[in-house]
Amino acid sequence: MPKFSPSLLTARLPSRVTQTQTVQIQTVQTRRIRPVLRRPMLLGLGAALGCCALNSCALGYRAASPAAIPVVATASSSATIPGSATAPSSGAGPNVRVLVVAAPQLTVRVPVQATPQRDAFTPAPLLSPPASGPMTDWRVGVSGGQLTLNGRSAGNTTLYLPPTPGSVVEIAGKPYRGGVLLRVQDGGVQGVNVVNIEDYLRGVVPAEMPASWPAAALAAQAVVARTYVAARINPAAPYDTCATDSCQVYPGLRAEKAQTSAAIQATRSQVVAYAGKPASTYFSSDSGGFTASSAEVWGKALPYLRAQADPYSASGPRAGWRVEIAATQVQTVAARYGAKVGSLRAVTITRLSVSGRPEEITVSGSDGVARITGAKAGGFVRSLGAPGTRVKLSGLNPLVISGSGAGHGVGLSQYGALGLAKAGQDHLRILGFYYPGTSLSALSGPTGSGPAGSSPVGSGSAASVQFGGVALMAGGFQLPSSAPADLKRAVASSGALQ
Repeated sequence: MPKFSPSLLTARLPSRVTQTQTVQIQTVQTRRIRPVLRRPMLLGLGAALGCCALNSCALGYRAASPAAIPVVATASSSATIPGSATAPSSGAGPNVRVLVVAAPQLTVRVPVQATPQRDAFTPAPLLSPPASGPMTDWRVGVSGGQLTLNGRSAGNTTLYLPPTPGSVVEIAGKPYRGGVLLRVQDGGVQGVNVVNIEDYLRGVVPAEMPASWPAAALAAQAVVARTYVAARINPAAPYDTCATDSCQVYPGLRAEKAQTSAAIQATRSQVVAYAGKPASTYFSSDSGGFTASSAEVWGKALPYLRAQADPYSASGPRAGWRVEIAATQVQTVAARYGAKVGSLRAVTITRLSVSGRPEEITVSGSDGVARITGAKAGGFVRSLGAPGTRVKLSGLNPLVISGSGAGHGVGLSQYGALGLAKAGQDHLRILGFYYPGTSLSALSGPTGSGPAGSSPVGSGSAASVQFGGVALMAGGFQLPSSAPADLKRAVASSGALQ
Protein backbone atom coordinates (compact mmCIF):
# COMPACT_ATOMS: atom_id res chain seq x y z
CA MET A 1 0.00 0.00 0.00
CA PRO A 2 1.26 3.52 -0.70
CA LYS A 3 2.23 5.77 2.15
CA PHE A 4 0.47 9.06 2.65
CA SER A 5 1.69 12.28 4.19
CA PRO A 6 0.81 12.13 7.91
CA SER A 7 -0.42 15.68 8.40
CA LEU A 8 -3.37 17.89 7.67
CA LEU A 9 -3.23 21.53 8.63
CA THR A 10 -6.50 23.37 8.37
CA ALA A 11 -7.36 27.02 7.96
CA ARG A 12 -10.53 27.96 9.82
CA LEU A 13 -12.76 29.60 7.25
CA PRO A 14 -14.00 33.07 8.24
CA SER A 15 -17.79 33.09 8.62
CA ARG A 16 -18.04 36.87 8.77
CA VAL A 17 -17.49 38.86 5.64
CA THR A 18 -15.16 41.78 6.39
CA GLN A 19 -12.36 43.59 4.65
CA THR A 20 -9.79 43.13 7.44
CA GLN A 21 -10.32 39.64 8.84
CA THR A 22 -7.31 37.31 8.77
CA VAL A 23 -7.26 33.52 8.58
CA GLN A 24 -5.68 31.62 11.45
CA ILE A 25 -3.88 28.37 10.69
CA GLN A 26 -3.83 25.64 13.28
CA THR A 27 -3.06 21.94 13.53
CA VAL A 28 -5.86 19.45 14.03
CA GLN A 29 -5.69 17.61 17.32
CA THR A 30 -4.37 14.09 16.82
CA ARG A 31 -7.07 11.48 17.02
CA ARG A 32 -8.15 8.41 15.10
CA ILE A 33 -11.19 8.88 12.92
CA ARG A 34 -13.17 6.03 11.45
CA PRO A 35 -12.98 5.96 7.64
CA VAL A 36 -16.10 7.17 5.91
CA LEU A 37 -17.42 4.99 3.11
CA ARG A 38 -20.98 6.17 2.75
CA ARG A 39 -23.37 7.57 0.19
CA PRO A 40 -24.86 10.75 1.65
CA MET A 41 -27.36 12.72 -0.41
CA LEU A 42 -24.93 15.40 -1.48
CA LEU A 43 -26.00 17.35 -4.50
CA GLY A 44 -24.63 19.65 -7.13
CA LEU A 45 -27.91 20.87 -8.62
CA GLY A 46 -29.80 17.58 -8.71
CA ALA A 47 -30.44 14.28 -7.03
CA ALA A 48 -27.96 12.08 -5.22
CA LEU A 49 -26.04 9.33 -7.00
CA GLY A 50 -26.65 5.79 -5.80
CA CYS A 51 -23.85 3.28 -6.24
CA CYS A 52 -24.11 -0.48 -6.13
CA ALA A 53 -21.37 -2.85 -4.97
CA LEU A 54 -18.45 -3.75 -7.20
CA ASN A 55 -17.40 -7.37 -7.49
CA SER A 56 -13.89 -7.59 -6.14
CA CYS A 57 -11.34 -8.29 -8.86
CA ALA A 58 -7.76 -7.49 -9.77
CA LEU A 59 -6.97 -5.74 -13.02
CA GLY A 60 -3.97 -6.68 -15.12
CA TYR A 61 -2.91 -6.86 -18.76
CA ARG A 62 -4.28 -9.52 -21.05
CA ALA A 63 -5.98 -9.69 -24.41
CA ALA A 64 -8.28 -12.48 -25.52
CA SER A 65 -6.66 -12.48 -28.95
CA PRO A 66 -3.33 -10.62 -29.22
CA ALA A 67 -3.71 -10.30 -32.98
CA ALA A 68 -7.14 -8.69 -32.79
CA ILE A 69 -7.58 -7.04 -29.37
CA PRO A 70 -5.64 -3.93 -28.25
CA VAL A 71 -3.53 -4.45 -25.15
CA VAL A 72 -5.39 -2.95 -22.20
CA ALA A 73 -5.88 -3.82 -18.56
CA THR A 74 -8.50 -6.51 -17.98
CA ALA A 75 -9.99 -8.25 -14.99
CA SER A 76 -7.42 -11.02 -14.83
CA SER A 77 -4.07 -10.29 -13.29
CA SER A 78 -2.28 -8.07 -10.79
CA ALA A 79 -2.84 -4.36 -11.36
CA THR A 80 -5.11 -2.24 -9.18
CA ILE A 81 -8.79 -1.47 -9.46
CA PRO A 82 -9.04 2.09 -10.80
CA GLY A 83 -10.15 4.47 -8.11
CA SER A 84 -8.35 2.64 -5.30
CA ALA A 85 -5.64 4.26 -3.21
CA THR A 86 -2.88 2.85 -5.40
CA ALA A 87 -4.36 3.57 -8.81
CA PRO A 88 -2.05 5.66 -10.98
CA SER A 89 -2.59 9.37 -11.07
CA SER A 90 -1.95 11.82 -13.88
CA GLY A 91 -1.48 14.66 -11.42
CA ALA A 92 -1.63 15.61 -7.74
CA GLY A 93 -4.33 13.84 -5.75
CA PRO A 94 -6.39 10.72 -6.45
CA ASN A 95 -8.13 9.51 -9.57
CA VAL A 96 -11.89 9.82 -10.00
CA ARG A 97 -14.05 7.35 -11.93
CA VAL A 98 -16.81 9.20 -13.77
CA LEU A 99 -19.65 7.36 -15.49
CA VAL A 100 -19.98 9.33 -18.72
CA VAL A 101 -22.12 7.00 -20.84
CA ALA A 102 -24.16 3.80 -20.63
CA ALA A 103 -25.43 2.27 -23.87
CA PRO A 104 -25.99 -1.07 -25.61
CA GLN A 105 -22.75 -0.37 -27.49
CA LEU A 106 -20.37 2.56 -27.85
CA THR A 107 -17.25 3.69 -29.66
CA VAL A 108 -14.05 4.58 -27.84
CA ARG A 109 -11.05 6.27 -29.47
CA VAL A 110 -7.73 5.57 -27.77
CA PRO A 111 -4.04 6.13 -28.55
CA VAL A 112 -2.72 3.64 -31.07
CA GLN A 113 -0.34 2.19 -28.49
CA ALA A 114 -1.96 1.73 -25.11
CA THR A 115 0.49 2.65 -22.37
CA PRO A 116 0.96 0.20 -19.45
CA GLN A 117 0.13 1.31 -15.96
CA ARG A 118 2.96 3.44 -14.54
CA ASP A 119 4.44 3.39 -11.05
CA ALA A 120 1.80 4.89 -8.76
CA PHE A 121 4.54 6.59 -6.73
CA THR A 122 6.06 8.53 -9.62
CA PRO A 123 4.87 12.17 -9.53
CA ALA A 124 3.31 13.60 -12.67
CA PRO A 125 2.77 17.20 -13.78
CA LEU A 126 -0.35 18.87 -12.45
CA LEU A 127 -2.91 19.74 -15.14
CA SER A 128 -0.70 18.34 -17.88
CA PRO A 129 -1.58 19.33 -21.46
CA PRO A 130 -3.41 16.83 -23.65
CA ALA A 131 -1.17 14.45 -25.54
CA SER A 132 -1.44 14.36 -29.32
CA GLY A 133 -0.91 11.42 -31.60
CA PRO A 134 -2.69 8.86 -33.75
CA MET A 135 -5.87 7.34 -32.36
CA THR A 136 -7.70 4.12 -33.14
CA ASP A 137 -11.39 3.27 -32.77
CA TRP A 138 -12.77 0.53 -30.55
CA ARG A 139 -16.35 -0.55 -31.19
CA VAL A 140 -17.37 -1.89 -27.79
CA GLY A 141 -20.37 -4.13 -27.30
CA VAL A 142 -21.58 -7.09 -25.26
CA SER A 143 -22.01 -10.69 -26.33
CA GLY A 144 -22.57 -13.67 -24.07
CA GLY A 145 -22.18 -11.48 -21.00
CA GLN A 146 -18.67 -10.35 -22.02
CA LEU A 147 -17.31 -7.27 -23.73
CA THR A 148 -16.48 -7.30 -27.42
CA LEU A 149 -13.95 -5.08 -29.18
CA ASN A 150 -14.46 -4.55 -32.91
CA GLY A 151 -16.70 -7.61 -33.03
CA ARG A 152 -14.26 -9.95 -31.23
CA SER A 153 -14.74 -11.23 -27.70
CA ALA A 154 -12.49 -9.55 -25.16
CA GLY A 155 -12.88 -12.53 -22.81
CA ASN A 156 -13.78 -10.28 -19.90
CA THR A 157 -16.57 -8.20 -18.41
CA THR A 158 -14.14 -5.33 -17.70
CA LEU A 159 -11.43 -3.58 -19.71
CA TYR A 160 -9.27 -0.77 -18.36
CA LEU A 161 -6.91 1.61 -20.15
CA PRO A 162 -5.16 3.53 -17.32
CA PRO A 163 -4.57 7.28 -17.44
CA THR A 164 -1.07 8.59 -18.10
CA PRO A 165 0.24 12.17 -17.94
CA GLY A 166 -1.44 14.17 -20.72
CA SER A 167 -3.45 11.20 -22.03
CA VAL A 168 -6.79 11.75 -23.78
CA VAL A 169 -9.48 9.26 -24.77
CA GLU A 170 -12.74 9.75 -26.64
CA ILE A 171 -15.81 8.04 -25.22
CA ALA A 172 -18.99 8.10 -27.34
CA GLY A 173 -17.64 11.01 -29.39
CA LYS A 174 -16.50 13.24 -26.49
CA PRO A 175 -12.83 13.74 -25.55
CA TYR A 176 -11.80 13.31 -21.92
CA ARG A 177 -8.48 13.56 -20.14
CA GLY A 178 -7.18 10.38 -18.52
CA GLY A 179 -8.11 6.79 -19.26
CA VAL A 180 -11.19 4.66 -19.67
CA LEU A 181 -12.79 1.78 -17.79
CA LEU A 182 -15.29 -0.31 -19.78
CA ARG A 183 -17.63 -2.69 -17.99
CA VAL A 184 -20.69 -4.80 -18.66
CA GLN A 185 -23.83 -3.63 -16.88
CA ASP A 186 -27.40 -4.84 -17.49
CA GLY A 187 -26.55 -6.21 -20.90
CA GLY A 188 -24.95 -2.96 -22.07
CA VAL A 189 -21.66 -1.10 -21.75
CA GLN A 190 -20.71 1.51 -19.19
CA GLY A 191 -17.98 3.93 -20.25
CA VAL A 192 -16.18 5.30 -17.19
CA ASN A 193 -13.58 8.04 -17.51
CA VAL A 194 -10.73 7.46 -15.02
CA VAL A 195 -9.15 10.87 -14.50
CA ASN A 196 -7.06 12.72 -11.96
CA ILE A 197 -9.23 14.82 -9.67
CA GLU A 198 -7.58 18.10 -10.73
CA ASP A 199 -8.04 17.30 -14.43
CA TYR A 200 -11.64 16.29 -13.71
CA LEU A 201 -12.32 19.70 -12.21
CA ARG A 202 -11.14 21.39 -15.40
CA GLY A 203 -14.25 20.04 -17.10
CA VAL A 204 -16.62 20.50 -14.14
CA VAL A 205 -16.05 24.06 -12.95
CA PRO A 206 -16.77 25.87 -16.26
CA ALA A 207 -19.88 23.71 -16.68
CA GLU A 208 -21.16 24.72 -13.25
CA MET A 209 -20.17 28.42 -13.26
CA PRO A 210 -19.47 30.90 -16.10
CA ALA A 211 -15.74 31.23 -16.70
CA SER A 212 -16.18 34.99 -17.11
CA TRP A 213 -17.04 35.42 -13.42
CA PRO A 214 -14.50 36.87 -10.95
CA ALA A 215 -11.56 34.70 -9.93
CA ALA A 216 -12.67 34.50 -6.28
CA ALA A 217 -16.06 33.04 -7.24
CA LEU A 218 -14.41 30.52 -9.58
CA ALA A 219 -11.94 29.54 -6.84
CA ALA A 220 -14.80 28.96 -4.39
CA GLN A 221 -16.62 26.80 -6.95
CA ALA A 222 -13.42 24.82 -7.59
CA VAL A 223 -13.00 24.02 -3.88
CA VAL A 224 -16.68 23.09 -3.55
CA ALA A 225 -16.52 20.81 -6.60
CA ARG A 226 -13.30 19.15 -5.39
CA THR A 227 -14.82 18.51 -1.95
CA TYR A 228 -18.02 17.18 -3.47
CA VAL A 229 -16.29 14.51 -5.55
CA ALA A 230 -13.59 13.68 -2.98
CA ALA A 231 -16.32 12.59 -0.57
CA ARG A 232 -17.60 10.14 -3.18
CA ILE A 233 -14.44 8.26 -4.08
CA ASN A 234 -15.30 4.70 -3.11
CA PRO A 235 -13.40 1.71 -4.56
CA ALA A 236 -16.21 -0.60 -3.42
CA ALA A 237 -18.49 0.97 -6.05
CA PRO A 238 -18.29 0.51 -9.84
CA TYR A 239 -17.74 4.27 -10.28
CA ASP A 240 -17.51 7.31 -8.05
CA THR A 241 -19.75 9.89 -9.71
CA CYS A 242 -21.69 10.60 -12.88
CA ALA A 243 -21.35 13.33 -15.52
CA THR A 244 -24.85 14.85 -15.36
CA ASP A 245 -26.52 17.39 -13.08
CA SER A 246 -27.58 14.47 -10.89
CA CYS A 247 -23.98 14.69 -9.65
CA GLN A 248 -21.79 17.43 -11.13
CA VAL A 249 -21.98 18.38 -14.80
CA TYR A 250 -18.83 17.07 -16.52
CA PRO A 251 -18.68 17.60 -20.31
CA GLY A 252 -14.98 16.72 -20.51
CA LEU A 253 -12.11 18.34 -22.38
CA ARG A 254 -14.12 20.60 -24.69
CA ALA A 255 -15.61 22.52 -21.75
CA GLU A 256 -12.26 23.65 -20.35
CA LYS A 257 -11.57 27.37 -20.03
CA ALA A 258 -8.35 29.18 -19.13
CA GLN A 259 -9.98 31.16 -16.30
CA THR A 260 -11.45 28.15 -14.52
CA SER A 261 -8.26 26.11 -15.01
CA ALA A 262 -6.37 28.96 -13.33
CA ALA A 263 -8.82 28.87 -10.40
CA ILE A 264 -8.29 25.11 -10.04
CA GLN A 265 -4.53 25.58 -10.08
CA ALA A 266 -4.73 28.40 -7.51
CA THR A 267 -6.75 26.20 -5.11
CA ARG A 268 -4.84 22.98 -5.77
CA SER A 269 -5.80 20.22 -3.30
CA GLN A 270 -8.01 22.49 -1.19
CA VAL A 271 -11.19 21.00 0.27
CA VAL A 272 -13.76 22.13 2.83
CA ALA A 273 -13.62 19.94 5.94
CA TYR A 274 -15.65 19.55 9.09
CA ALA A 275 -14.72 17.31 12.04
CA GLY A 276 -11.94 15.68 10.00
CA LYS A 277 -14.18 14.74 7.08
CA PRO A 278 -14.97 16.33 3.71
CA ALA A 279 -17.90 18.67 4.30
CA SER A 280 -21.23 18.27 2.55
CA THR A 281 -20.74 21.06 0.04
CA TYR A 282 -24.27 21.49 -1.28
CA PHE A 283 -24.65 24.39 -3.68
CA SER A 284 -27.36 25.86 -5.85
CA SER A 285 -27.78 28.64 -8.36
CA ASP A 286 -29.41 31.35 -6.23
CA SER A 287 -30.59 31.33 -2.61
CA GLY A 288 -33.13 34.07 -3.30
CA GLY A 289 -31.70 36.22 -0.52
CA PHE A 290 -31.88 33.60 2.26
CA THR A 291 -30.12 30.23 2.34
CA ALA A 292 -32.04 27.13 3.36
CA SER A 293 -30.92 24.69 6.04
CA SER A 294 -30.19 21.08 5.17
CA ALA A 295 -32.76 20.09 7.80
CA GLU A 296 -35.66 21.82 6.08
CA VAL A 297 -34.75 20.59 2.61
CA TRP A 298 -33.58 17.02 3.28
CA GLY A 299 -34.43 16.38 6.91
CA LYS A 300 -30.79 16.11 8.01
CA ALA A 301 -29.40 18.91 10.17
CA LEU A 302 -25.74 19.85 9.65
CA PRO A 303 -24.36 22.70 11.78
CA TYR A 304 -22.65 24.44 8.87
CA LEU A 305 -25.65 24.22 6.51
CA ARG A 306 -28.05 26.56 8.23
CA ALA A 307 -30.63 29.11 7.18
CA GLN A 308 -29.24 32.64 7.09
CA ALA A 309 -29.78 35.92 5.32
CA ASP A 310 -27.86 36.13 2.06
CA PRO A 311 -28.00 39.72 0.79
CA TYR A 312 -25.34 39.00 -1.83
CA SER A 313 -27.82 36.86 -3.78
CA ALA A 314 -30.52 39.54 -3.76
CA SER A 315 -29.59 41.02 -7.15
CA GLY A 316 -29.39 37.81 -9.18
CA PRO A 317 -31.41 37.26 -12.36
CA ARG A 318 -33.86 35.14 -10.37
CA ALA A 319 -34.39 37.79 -7.67
CA GLY A 320 -38.07 37.85 -8.62
CA TRP A 321 -40.12 35.58 -10.84
CA ARG A 322 -43.68 34.36 -11.38
CA VAL A 323 -45.20 31.23 -12.88
CA GLU A 324 -48.83 30.24 -13.46
CA ILE A 325 -50.11 26.65 -13.37
CA ALA A 326 -53.53 25.36 -14.42
CA ALA A 327 -55.64 23.86 -11.63
CA THR A 328 -55.82 20.49 -13.38
CA GLN A 329 -52.02 20.24 -13.40
CA VAL A 330 -51.83 21.28 -9.75
CA GLN A 331 -54.38 18.58 -8.88
CA THR A 332 -52.37 15.93 -10.75
CA VAL A 333 -49.09 16.88 -9.06
CA ALA A 334 -50.73 17.11 -5.62
CA ALA A 335 -52.06 13.57 -6.03
CA ARG A 336 -48.51 12.33 -6.63
CA TYR A 337 -47.61 13.81 -3.24
CA GLY A 338 -50.50 11.99 -1.54
CA ALA A 339 -52.95 14.89 -1.59
CA LYS A 340 -55.90 13.26 -3.37
CA VAL A 341 -58.71 15.66 -2.56
CA GLY A 342 -60.86 15.67 -5.69
CA SER A 343 -61.60 18.95 -7.48
CA LEU A 344 -59.37 21.68 -6.07
CA ARG A 345 -60.80 24.49 -3.98
CA ALA A 346 -57.66 26.02 -2.44
CA VAL A 347 -53.89 25.58 -2.21
CA THR A 348 -52.23 27.56 0.57
CA ILE A 349 -48.96 27.68 2.50
CA THR A 350 -49.85 27.12 6.15
CA ARG A 351 -46.35 27.01 7.65
CA LEU A 352 -43.04 28.59 6.63
CA SER A 353 -39.47 27.70 7.60
CA VAL A 354 -36.99 30.21 9.01
CA SER A 355 -35.71 30.80 5.48
CA GLY A 356 -39.17 31.64 4.15
CA ARG A 357 -39.76 28.35 2.36
CA PRO A 358 -42.94 26.26 2.78
CA GLU A 359 -42.86 23.59 5.47
CA GLU A 360 -46.55 22.80 5.12
CA ILE A 361 -48.91 23.27 2.17
CA THR A 362 -52.62 22.62 2.69
CA VAL A 363 -54.61 21.37 -0.30
CA SER A 364 -58.40 21.56 -0.09
CA GLY A 365 -60.81 19.91 -2.49
CA SER A 366 -64.25 18.42 -2.97
CA ASP A 367 -63.18 15.20 -1.23
CA GLY A 368 -61.46 16.71 1.77
CA VAL A 369 -58.24 18.35 2.96
CA ALA A 370 -54.65 17.08 2.79
CA ARG A 371 -51.33 18.51 3.92
CA ILE A 372 -47.96 18.22 2.23
CA THR A 373 -45.28 18.69 4.87
CA GLY A 374 -41.54 18.83 5.44
CA ALA A 375 -39.17 18.37 2.53
CA LYS A 376 -42.11 17.20 0.37
CA ALA A 377 -43.58 20.71 0.48
CA GLY A 378 -40.58 22.11 -1.38
CA GLY A 379 -40.60 19.13 -3.72
CA PHE A 380 -44.24 19.82 -4.56
CA VAL A 381 -43.46 23.43 -5.44
CA ARG A 382 -40.53 22.41 -7.66
CA SER A 383 -42.64 19.73 -9.35
CA LEU A 384 -45.10 22.44 -10.37
CA GLY A 385 -42.31 24.05 -12.38
CA ALA A 386 -41.08 26.69 -9.95
CA PRO A 387 -37.33 27.36 -10.26
CA GLY A 388 -36.96 27.72 -6.49
CA THR A 389 -38.89 27.15 -3.26
CA ARG A 390 -38.79 30.57 -1.54
CA VAL A 391 -42.31 31.33 -2.73
CA LYS A 392 -45.78 32.71 -2.15
CA LEU A 393 -48.98 31.15 -3.54
CA SER A 394 -52.10 32.90 -4.74
CA GLY A 395 -55.12 32.20 -6.91
CA LEU A 396 -56.32 28.79 -7.97
CA ASN A 397 -56.92 28.54 -11.71
CA PRO A 398 -54.30 29.40 -12.51
CA LEU A 399 -52.32 28.92 -9.32
CA VAL A 400 -49.80 31.76 -9.21
CA ILE A 401 -46.38 31.04 -7.72
CA SER A 402 -44.22 34.11 -7.13
CA GLY A 403 -40.78 33.74 -5.64
CA SER A 404 -37.07 34.45 -5.62
CA GLY A 405 -33.99 32.32 -6.19
CA ALA A 406 -33.34 29.10 -8.09
CA GLY A 407 -32.48 25.66 -6.79
CA HIS A 408 -32.73 24.14 -3.32
CA GLY A 409 -30.93 27.04 -1.63
CA VAL A 410 -28.70 24.96 0.66
CA GLY A 411 -25.02 25.88 1.03
CA LEU A 412 -23.23 28.06 -1.47
CA SER A 413 -25.34 30.29 -3.67
CA GLN A 414 -23.52 30.76 -6.96
CA TYR A 415 -24.98 34.21 -7.54
CA GLY A 416 -24.20 35.03 -3.93
CA ALA A 417 -20.60 33.99 -4.54
CA LEU A 418 -20.62 36.34 -7.53
CA GLY A 419 -21.91 39.17 -5.36
CA LEU A 420 -19.31 38.53 -2.68
CA ALA A 421 -16.51 38.39 -5.25
CA LYS A 422 -17.65 41.68 -6.78
CA ALA A 423 -17.60 43.15 -3.25
CA GLY A 424 -13.90 42.26 -3.01
CA GLN A 425 -14.12 39.11 -0.90
CA ASP A 426 -11.71 36.23 -1.57
CA HIS A 427 -12.68 32.58 -1.88
CA LEU A 428 -11.91 31.85 1.78
CA ARG A 429 -14.49 34.38 2.92
CA ILE A 430 -17.00 33.17 0.36
CA LEU A 431 -16.65 29.59 1.60
CA GLY A 432 -16.66 30.72 5.23
CA PHE A 433 -19.89 32.63 4.71
CA TYR A 434 -21.76 29.70 3.17
CA TYR A 435 -20.18 26.91 5.27
CA PRO A 436 -19.66 28.57 8.71
CA GLY A 437 -17.55 26.59 11.18
CA THR A 438 -15.74 24.56 8.52
CA SER A 439 -12.03 24.52 7.70
CA LEU A 440 -9.96 24.66 4.55
CA SER A 441 -7.86 21.51 4.34
CA ALA A 442 -5.33 19.96 1.97
CA LEU A 443 -6.41 16.82 0.13
CA SER A 444 -3.55 14.34 -0.24
CA GLY A 445 -3.08 11.46 -2.64
CA PRO A 446 -0.19 8.98 -2.99
CA THR A 447 3.09 10.78 -2.34
CA GLY A 448 6.78 10.02 -2.55
CA SER A 449 8.89 8.44 -5.28
CA GLY A 450 10.08 5.30 -3.58
CA PRO A 451 8.64 1.79 -3.66
CA ALA A 452 5.66 0.66 -1.65
CA GLY A 453 6.47 0.56 2.03
CA SER A 454 8.82 3.55 1.96
CA SER A 455 8.57 6.12 4.74
CA PRO A 456 5.80 8.70 4.42
CA VAL A 457 6.52 12.38 4.03
CA GLY A 458 6.32 14.35 7.28
CA SER A 459 6.82 13.45 10.91
CA GLY A 460 5.13 13.57 14.28
CA SER A 461 2.30 11.70 15.94
CA ALA A 462 -0.65 11.44 13.56
CA ALA A 463 -3.35 9.15 12.25
CA SER A 464 -4.16 8.66 8.57
CA VAL A 465 -7.84 9.02 7.72
CA GLN A 466 -8.70 7.32 4.44
CA PHE A 467 -11.91 7.91 2.48
CA GLY A 468 -11.86 5.26 -0.21
CA GLY A 469 -8.91 6.23 -2.39
CA VAL A 470 -8.63 9.67 -0.77
CA ALA A 471 -6.38 10.31 2.20
CA LEU A 472 -7.09 13.10 4.65
CA MET A 473 -4.70 13.38 7.56
CA ALA A 474 -5.50 14.21 11.15
CA GLY A 475 -2.79 15.59 13.43
CA GLY A 476 0.92 15.85 12.70
CA PHE A 477 3.33 18.75 12.71
CA GLN A 478 4.53 19.08 9.14
CA LEU A 479 2.69 20.12 6.01
CA PRO A 480 2.68 17.60 3.15
CA SER A 481 4.85 18.59 0.22
CA SER A 482 1.73 18.73 -1.97
CA ALA A 483 0.00 21.30 0.27
CA PRO A 484 -1.14 24.48 -1.50
CA ALA A 485 1.39 27.30 -1.53
CA ASP A 486 -0.97 29.73 0.19
CA LEU A 487 -1.40 27.32 3.10
CA LYS A 488 2.38 26.93 3.36
CA ARG A 489 2.87 30.70 3.43
CA ALA A 490 0.11 31.17 6.00
CA VAL A 491 1.51 28.41 8.22
CA ALA A 492 5.02 29.84 8.00
CA SER A 493 3.85 33.31 8.96
CA SER A 494 1.69 32.04 11.82
CA GLY A 495 4.52 30.10 13.47
CA ALA A 496 2.25 27.05 13.85
CA LEU A 497 5.10 24.68 12.98
CA GLN A 498 7.71 26.19 15.29
